[in-house]
Amino acid sequence: MERYGVFGNPIAHSLSPVIHAQFAKQTGLDISYDKILAPVDGFSSSAHSFINQGAKGFNITVPFKIEAFNLATQLSLNAKTAGAVNTIKVDGDELLGENTDGIGLVNDLVNNLDISLKNKVVLILGAGGATRGILLPLLKQSPERLMIANRTASKAKQLALDFSTHGKTCGFGLDKIKDTPVDVIINATSASLDGQMPNIANGVANGAICYDLMYGEQTPFMNWAKANNAKMVMDGLGMLVEQAAAAFKFWTEKQPNTQAVIKHLRS
Repeated sequence: MERYGVFGNPIAHSLSPVIHAQFAKQTGLDISYDKILAPVDGFSSSAHSFINQGAKGFNITVPFKIEAFNLATQLSLNAKTAGAVNTIKVDGDELLGENTDGIGLVNDLVNNLDISLKNKVVLILGAGGATRGILLPLLKQSPERLMIANRTASKAKQLALDFSTHGKTCGFGLDKIKDTPVDVIINATSASLDGQMPNIANGVANGAICYDLMYGEQTPFMNWAKANNAKMVMDGLGMLVEQAAAAFKFWTEKQPNTQAVIKHLRS
């Protein structure tokens, strides 16, 4: 039996063991997958202990993704550009770091929701780690323009500049969002965790596809999108499953059926 797991703090709420158990059943693999609560100041020692017990790989969630980036001995392009790692594969003495968040988001949008991002105007709310993690895979879809809006405008501008070699990007403050509709709005702020919605122009949502990276409940962003005539409103459950599938393939080279798992979790 191959050992895998997910590190976080907190971690009790994680759906990852359920997801990976279904992936293993589909692909006929014998694996164990544990939730591991690491001390806030003890991720590295916890990870090394797990590796020494024979683990083949593990996922990393809040607040350890930057520490996982530093732990990895090799980094994928996604991980390098994100500056964070959410998946590590143990390969002998090497720890291969990957970031599957953006891959998961794009696969949910394109494969599950049948949304093409090519030549679309995309607005991302927030300029933190969640946004940095999804930018490269989004830009690879060739949107017409990718705009980043953040409460602190300078952070949005810097992030847009950091990724400007990969596509047409721009950054500005939340207060500069216009009433003009866009094609896709992605909420990557932590506002949903706080039960709040950023105060932005309502007209930008008219006819847009609105996607919240949060999942598990109807968020203030989703309520705002519905109230302002969004064409489609989705939470991030599909992204959660898709990023897990990308991690599973990274470890095992087997591609699981994600739609069956998403359907199971929604029910």
